[in-house]
Amino acid sequence: MSNRQVARHTKTKKVSRANYHVSDAANPHPNEFDLRRITRMLALRVRYRYVEPEVQAVAGGYRIVSPCCSRNIDVSGGTIDIARLEYAHPEGLWRLYHKDHGQDVWKMYALSPLLHMLISQLNEDPLRVFWQ
Repeated sequence: MSNRQVARHTKTKKVSRANYHVSDAANPHPNEFDLRRITRMLALRVRYRYVEPEVQAVAGGYRIVSPCCSRNIDVSGGTIDIARLEYAHPEGLWRLYHKDHGQDVWKMYALSPLLHMLISQLNEDPLRVFWQ
C-alpha cells in the first residue's frame, strides 16, 4: 500500500467508542463481557430482590448501585453505592469493596482469583454490609 492509500484508509476507518473507560492490555477491566456477567449474577441475590441494581463500568473495575428501598442510607430512596469490584491485573485477583456510607469511603471486604466467588458473597450478604 502506498502512503496515500494508507492515509485514505486510516481516515475512513470507523472507531467505536464505549460510554465508559475502555480497557487496555495492562488492565483488561472494565469490559462489556464481565459487566453483563456481573449483572446476570446479581439476579441471584438474597436481599432487595424487588429493586434493579445497576452495574457501572469504572476505571479498573465495576461499581454496583441500587435504589435505597430500606431508606436506611438515603431517606428519599435515591440511588446508593452497593459494592465496587476491581481486578488487580498483576496479582490476578478480584477485590470486593463495600461502601461505608457513614464515612463515605470504600472498604475492602474480600479478595479472590474468581469473580463468581465474590459475587456469591455479595449476593448472600449475611452481615448486611452491602444491601443495607
